[in-house]
Amino acid sequence: MFDRKSLIKLIVPLMIDQFLQAFVGLADSIMVARVGEAAVSGVSLVDTVMLLIINIFTALATGGAVIAGQYIGRKEPENGCRATAQLINFTFLFSICIMLVGYLGRDLILHGIFGKIEEDVMYNSTVYLMIVLASIPLIALYNAGAAIFRSMGNSRIAMNTSLLMNAINVSGNALLIFVFHRGVEGVAIPTLVSRGVACAVMLFLLNNQKHILHLPHPYPFRLDLSLLKKILYIGIPNGLENSMFQLGKIVVLSLVAGYGTASLAANAVCNNVATFAVLPGTSMGFAVLTVTAQCVGAGDFEQVKYYTKRLLFAAYGCLIVMNILVLLAMPTVLSIYGLSDEASGYAVKILIYHSLCVVTIWPMSFTLPNALRAAADVKFTMLLSIFSMWVFRFGFSVLLGTMLGMGVFGVWVAMTIDWLVRAVCFTFRYRSGKWQRFVL
Repeated sequence: MFDRKSLIKLIVPLMIDQFLQAFVGLADSIMVARVGEAAVSGVSLVDTVMLLIINIFTALATGGAVIAGQYIGRKEPENGCRATAQLINFTFLFSICIMLVGYLGRDLILHGIFGKIEEDVMYNSTVYLMIVLASIPLIALYNAGAAIFRSMGNSRIAMNTSLLMNAINVSGNALLIFVFHRGVEGVAIPTLVSRGVACAVMLFLLNNQKHILHLPHPYPFRLDLSLLKKILYIGIPNGLENSMFQLGKIVVLSLVAGYGTASLAANAVCNNVATFAVLPGTSMGFAVLTVTAQCVGAGDFEQVKYYTKRLLFAAYGCLIVMNILVLLAMPTVLSIYGLSDEASGYAVKILIYHSLCVVTIWPMSFTLPNALRAAADVKFTMLLSIFSMWVFRFGFSVLLGTMLGMGVFGVWVAMTIDWLVRAVCFTFRYRSGKWQRFVL
């Protein structure tokens, strides 16, 4: 179904796209670091909440992409186009609601979740949040469109659109921060503008009738509940999984915030660098989802197993190379951030430990379960992920970080314990073959 050339054509743009997205986060944090550690911490706190919201829409997009991909595998492109339209309709309506709730509940987001933090950090968080909330519908629709193109095996379009979005973002950051000497708003405004452009481009491209999946003409503005139910069957459990996962990270971040500004800044920097460390695995996860969804739609489970194994091996190889590069670049990257000696010491220890765990555990925890999701075995992945998140990541963060005094490093150790539990359970589930019963 997918030869070597087709896989390379799918995976390489995925990696470039993921790199570009990670680069924007890194560039944002480096540029805002020139404003001060309080600005870095403020942006990091809000980005954690925004990532929670974006992950919900990414999960929804995954549901649409899996259904559309299965229709491609079944040779039913018309139904795939209908699924595409329903994904866009629901994403737009839901994202508007989330944006409005965000504005109405901004005080709860900042004060209720993170509790008492330093005054200058709170000021920067507030300014940044009020601007980036407006970008929620834009990034949600972009992600939905990108997921549909990936389900077709066309990841190049998402890559090119991401390149445009990131170019606007980075150049806007440089202009507003270094030329006009703006603070965190110099990061937030280009984020809003770049996401708006990316959203417009993606919707324009989806309107092209030459693509196997496209927005049908005439466009069905009404919700098709029977088709939407299939999308949400995957999207809701995946969304709950992702949102609980991110919510757990926010709660853990509130622990880190209590360790002081140096720990918070080190954690923010390590999160940005860690994005690069796992980037090949994330890309392979998208590839697993795309390839196996079409194989599942065709009813060929032997092909599912073949491609899952092949892509997992590729993920391990690429992760080893990437993490060697991350460790080699670590001194230079940390010097760019201009962290205090205390924060730099925390960051070095965390990043070395993190890279060792990435190349041994991460693919089985996060790449492998996408094969289960492609077969609609989403309830198991959801329940396991939520359980492991709260029991192991949060529980051990409290135990190691606070009770045993390991601080921010203990929080990262707890995270890898969570990875290990997931890896073991997902491996047993995959080998059992029970996921083959859940095809829609």
